Amino acid sequence: MPESRVKDSSLADRGREQLYWAELNMPVLLEIRRRFEKEKPLSGHVIAACLHVTKETGVLVRTLAAGGAEVVLIPSNPLSTQDDVAAALAQEGIHVYAWRGMSEREYYNAIGFALSFNPTITMDDGADLTATIHKIGHGVRDQTIEYVLETAGSLDAAGLFSRIRGGTEETTTGVIRLKALKKSGKLLYPIIAVNESYTKYLFDNRYGTGQSTWDGVMRATNLLIAGKNVVIAGYGWVGRGIAIRARGLGARRVIVVEVDPIRALEAVFDGYEVMPMDKAAEVGDIFITATGNIRAISLGHIFKMKDGAVLANAGHFNVEIDVAGLERVAVAKRRIRPYLEEYTLPNGKRVYLIGEGRLVNLVAAEGHPSEVMDLSFANQALAAEFLAKNKLPVDVYKLPDEIDREVARLKLKTMGIEIEELTEEQRRYISSWELGT
Repeated sequence: MPESRVKDSSLADRGREQLYWAELNMPVLLEIRRRFEKEKPLSGHVIAACLHVTKETGVLVRTLAAGGAEVVLIPSNPLSTQDDVAAALAQEGIHVYAWRGMSEREYYNAIGFALSFNPTITMDDGADLTATIHKIGHGVRDQTIEYVLETAGSLDAAGLFSRIRGGTEETTTGVIRLKALKKSGKLLYPIIAVNESYTKYLFDNRYGTGQSTWDGVMRATNLLIAGKNVVIAGYGWVGRGIAIRARGLGARRVIVVEVDPIRALEAVFDGYEVMPMDKAAEVGDIFITATGNIRAISLGHIFKMKDGAVLANAGHFNVEIDVAGLERVAVAKRRIRPYLEEYTLPNGKRVYLIGEGRLVNLVAAEGHPSEVMDLSFANQALAAEFLAKNKLPVDVYKLPDEIDREVARLKLKTMGIEIEELTEEQRRYISSWELGT
């Protein structure tokens, strides 16, 4: 098997310190790990995990390994890898192919590295690994597949799929891609959409992204948020979280741009202004996209912005802001701070782009806090166990509700919080149809 490849093995000690800190704040995953160590539910499985290589992900892959799995870890974003964590995990026997600042070729080489281990379970964040496997299965050959084959060697598509029992998907964008695969009749193995678990999206997306997005914006710019006009494109759970924190940081106006009338109405009732991006572009100071769609901020919008407008993306892929258009028309470009670039437009105005338009919370900060990833990755670990124990027909599934609720119960337990229990009388009442007024 090929050897791990990380940026600098000497960073391993620092990585272990980061993992220690994350584990202190991820008690649910540690509770699952203790059970996994005894039961070994993942024995015989090879898990290929295409996730952001962070200290929180490190706690997850340690847990999967404790459950008996052989684990291969590759990044789901070229700029999100924490190199010290990657180095530490590689020294612990996890197969790691990840470093911060990968080129497109290196990124798809990493996917080829993962496939060379013949995975039985895939674990994805954004569906790049899953989509690549499906391209191979459907005979698609493009430049990315050529990069994959450089490290995977010649792949037997039939053999690859005969081994894969199922996969998981972490994020909204990835679930959208996988449902499109299913709708087109091209989905080749079952996927559990972990993102659709309540203990994932209600907490990770709202509280995790809400906080970590602003962490990234402030680390990149060191700007005061109080008094600014903040424009948020998309009012899903990510957008809601960003809006809540914008208000808490003292933003003068929080403006939501939304295409869905129900979500737009929610934003109005939550106390935010709602308007199209054409109008918001003229008044905003800080713009954050969270739509999962292409060109939520177009070049036309950018030309309407104030001098000094700041642009950031909190969606998974770097397509929500028209960075290519900005690169094409800018008359000057320079890096002002480590993750902040200034573009001068032909009209003389300047706009500032954070992290190349990639995930701001992982490029300019450290991603979600460990406490919230404790919930998300507990779902991932239990989804892997569910796939190992159950042979599912090909489809996109929600993780069973009883697992979702068990994660919530474990989290409350580790926080020292007790909740009410139904009495027998109450159980009978809600299970009957005869009783009424």
